[in-house]
Amino acid sequence: MITYQFITALSDAAPQSHLIASASCTHFPETALVAEMRESASIADTRFGCAPFARITLLPDALWQDSLTEGLLTALRPLLASPVSPELILDVTAIDDVVLAQVLRFLFNQAHRLSDLKLKKTDESAVRLANITALCLPEQQAKLEGVFRQQQAIAHGMVAARRLADIPSDRCTPQFVVEEAQRLCAAFPALRCEVLNEKAIAEQGLGLLQAVGKGATCPPRLLAIHYDGVNDGPVRCYVGKGITFDTGGLWLKEGAGMYTMKYDMCGAANVLGLMLTVAELALPVRIMGVLALAENAIGPDAMQPGTVATACNGITVEINNTDAEGRLVLADAIAWASQRHPQAQYIIDIATLTGAVVKALGYEFSGLMTQNELMRDFLIRAGKRSSDEVWSLPLDARLKKQTESTIADLCNTPTNNAAISASAAWLLHHFCPPTIPWAHLDISGTALWRENGRSVASGRPIPLLVEHLQYDILIMEEMINKYGK
Repeated sequence: MITYQFITALSDAAPQSHLIASASCTHFPETALVAEMRESASIADTRFGCAPFARITLLPDALWQDSLTEGLLTALRPLLASPVSPELILDVTAIDDVVLAQVLRFLFNQAHRLSDLKLKKTDESAVRLANITALCLPEQQAKLEGVFRQQQAIAHGMVAARRLADIPSDRCTPQFVVEEAQRLCAAFPALRCEVLNEKAIAEQGLGLLQAVGKGATCPPRLLAIHYDGVNDGPVRCYVGKGITFDTGGLWLKEGAGMYTMKYDMCGAANVLGLMLTVAELALPVRIMGVLALAENAIGPDAMQPGTVATACNGITVEINNTDAEGRLVLADAIAWASQRHPQAQYIIDIATLTGAVVKALGYEFSGLMTQNELMRDFLIRAGKRSSDEVWSLPLDARLKKQTESTIADLCNTPTNNAAISASAAWLLHHFCPPTIPWAHLDISGTALWRENGRSVASGRPIPLLVEHLQYDILIMEEMINKYGK
């Protein structure tokens, strides 16, 4: 765990720290070195003549206010790739609130690297960031303590999700995810796990989840994580797609298209991370997180194009494309969640569902699809506040033809290959009763961090979901105070 503390004068800093500050920071002694560094129009960085510090980096003032393009993060990434000290001093005296949240999540996320999986020989003596010291003004400290605590908790959830998603799929099977979730949740008394194995999945009629998982030697699982931060009140539900590996099934993907398919369970991993964050923050709310876990494999029992499967709410689906499996497991999990909590405050599903959303929105925005205007508004606002943004795509009855089937109630993919992302959401909306507000987040573009041609799990959209959840709690409290229960 990366820790943090606050100081109001550089004289209180630990020796041999890496100091990162704005070019106009007034806490420096006016030495010739500092004066020369201030003259730089870009990044000024030195490891020589900067005692008692191990390294001093001055960054242009504009970066500390750039919440849109993440300019400060772009500057920090190469600096933190090979830290010179486990101690980092960060000047937060004049930083934008959104930029500060971005930077803190990035720094706390340094707790996980791929080398931590112990699958590659690495230098065990390499320096790792261990502590963040915030250089602030005395009047800022009380507010900053709350900000640091929240961002550390969010990062802890992101790290748990990232670690799980980064594990190769031969190890990270549906049962492995269940056991890892149980291990992590055991640290929080407010969290409890409920597991449906393949027998219970069949008995409870989750025919879509069963159809996807039956071709694999590792059977499917449904994991429900319950959090009771209060004794009563509405339950908020989050459903995550957990395809631990996606071959495409009999609709086989190309080899290159399979390379990142171990990350097709990022939705489920992020639901787990969200639950851990909520428990760490001890939020006064009731939540159920549902992880729909299966491997979409090829085998003697694999689902075939043309198969008709029945969800737990009785809706039948023609599976005309076995590579559109994510919407099948989500549909069953959404229906199951709505049956467990018919009075749910809302259901939000999270999934690496379609490559089409990446073509539409790129890698910065998660796709948002909902018919509930209040949820749309809340999620868009939360995205902007958390710098984990969503972009709304259309979802209405004009998409009806995209899911029509001649043999079943619905088909899982449109035959015209159009509006793929919205068509998937249109399918999903049938599985949430109209009495429960529902939103779908397609995170195919945002679930991974891409750099130098490589991909690793990002932990998004956990920051968005925490911000949305806290805003929703605040609105509910205001309504109760105004109108009563």
